[in-house]
Amino acid sequence: MNVSATNIILHSLNYNDEGVLQCKMREGELPISPSIEQFVMDLHRNYQSKSNKAYAYFADESEKSPLFQRALTEELNGELDFVGFSQQAAARLVEELKKHDFAEEGVLLISKYSWTTSDYLFIALLQNNQSISVNENLELKVSQHIETSKIQLVARIDLTLLKRSPEANRYISFIKGRVGRKVSDFFLDMMGAKEGFDAKVQNQGLLQAVEEFCEKQALPTEEKQAVREVTSNYCKEQLKEGQDIDLSTLSNEFESTSSLEGSFYDFVSEDYQLEENFPADRSLVRKLTKYVGQGGGMSISFDQKHLGSSVKYDEASDTLTIQGIPPNLREQLKRDALIDSDDVVLQSATEDESKAPF
Repeated sequence: MNVSATNIILHSLNYNDEGVLQCKMREGELPISPSIEQFVMDLHRNYQSKSNKAYAYFADESEKSPLFQRALTEELNGELDFVGFSQQAAARLVEELKKHDFAEEGVLLISKYSWTTSDYLFIALLQNNQSISVNENLELKVSQHIETSKIQLVARIDLTLLKRSPEANRYISFIKGRVGRKVSDFFLDMMGAKEGFDAKVQNQGLLQAVEEFCEKQALPTEEKQAVREVTSNYCKEQLKEGQDIDLSTLSNEFESTSSLEGSFYDFVSEDYQLEENFPADRSLVRKLTKYVGQGGGMSISFDQKHLGSSVKYDEASDTLTIQGIPPNLREQLKRDALIDSDDVVLQSATEDESKAPF
């Protein structure tokens, strides 16, 4: 399913000769065309694939400046045109970045588009990079291109959720820095927003609930793995479609497993503080069906169904035995004359590394 773009405009942020950040503002929107919609679709897909998104909402006016919020409200109500709104947003971002020592330049893109059943406002600072190509005269040609695959400074507002549930704490999403305070946080300052909903906590709670539900049912290993597979497949499909996990729907998916007794939805409702709907976290969904661990120069990942068959773990000796290793890995090892059989035994070098979270 493709996006349907309604508005898009670009502004340019750069430093002048005096080292002052300035914004060159466009005076009109870009006309919507198939190539523009494809460009927005590429940005949307890349943003959807990001696993380190966080969620926020507009803060109280007493806590942060309401200028962005007021301009957005006026634009949504038809009191301010999209160009005027985008210029106010650009000015707010420049003002915020000037307060901090971040040399952020690039093309500021602001767009409104629809996808599935929701309307979105997308704000991103994109890098304008140079590329070299060869023309028909076999001459080198230098051109500019916008990098869409490595977007980091970006925020998106779910306008439909904002209108339907203004009291919600998750209608703003953004890419969160992994360590410390990142430039992305200043997007929140520009919008007058603060972090709210924690999707990782919800996903961790779901994983715990699935495991404990299986334990309560006293399921054998194979049936427990089947429940994990159902959960994983459902979450992956929701990620693909850009939809939230719905606990009621997931519970209905479990009903196809005939050996289960009772409702998963009722089980979760009793003891777990989970929202009815929440976004799936790609990194945590992987843990439903895979063991993953890294440390000491090693990175190991395998499907849980292999444990006890082609993969065996001896807790006493802290040894992992893999029988029938992947052919491409076997060839690499044989090439370097490290092994001469199809079995490889991995044992941690130190006591500290033995606790890698497979």
